[in-house]
Amino acid sequence: MHNRHKATIGRRRLLRTGMIGIVAAAASALESGIVAADTETNDVKRKARFQPNSAEVQDFYRVNRYPKR
Repeated sequence: MHNRHKATIGRRRLLRTGMIGIVAAAASALESGIVAADTETNDVKRKARFQPNSAEVQDFYRVNRYPKR
């Protein structure tokens, strides 16, 4: 009889290998990703980030006005 070795990977082995890879990637990402604390105060976060008299803002309001009746 012919006993040929199959070069296929079973579903369970493929799933196990994939899960090990995902866990290893997640562990390395968590280990190296040190999160810095938020350095902005609430006042800085809430301040306006545009200049109301700039040309871009004036053009926006000029173009997007409601028509007069």
